[in-house]
Amino acid sequence: MKNTKSKGIILIIDLIFFAILLAADQVTKILALRLQDSDDLILINGVFQLHYLENRGAAFSMLQDATWVFVVATVVMAAVIGYVLFKVPAGKRYIMWHICLTMIGAGGIGNLIDRLRLSYVIDFLYFSLIDFPVFNFADICVTVGVALLFICVIFVWKEDDMEFLQIRKKETEKD
Repeated sequence: MKNTKSKGIILIIDLIFFAILLAADQVTKILALRLQDSDDLILINGVFQLHYLENRGAAFSMLQDATWVFVVATVVMAAVIGYVLFKVPAGKRYIMWHICLTMIGAGGIGNLIDRLRLSYVIDFLYFSLIDFPVFNFADICVTVGVALLFICVIFVWKEDDMEFLQIRKKETEKD
């Protein structure tokens, strides 16, 4: 009973964290609309600026105007993340699973909201020093979540930390 209660509390915390990240993404995009018909806002000359961009594709403008591909991919991703979050056992050693997956989910849903509402994603963060593609807060959530997940899977977690992901085969009794 205690484990079920702990898991429920953790999932509520996931939902709150998700809502905070999603709200931050949407608020920053609303604020970025102020840049729409103006010059870039230089924050660090030659390094970082705010630059309004309507991205109709994916990273590096791939798959321009293929909204349905992104909708399907995001829905599948959200379903997988939801499934895994429910499968993750309660306990401190599994907290990073929750953080990573919630960040990835919030970022994906944040950009999905833009695609469904506007048919494009609002990007506005630009590192001019390295001429990096313009991105947004949702992209940061996805990138950081995936990077942390990758680091943990490769360098931190042991096989038994990921055991809950394995599909258990039912042993059949032989007569």
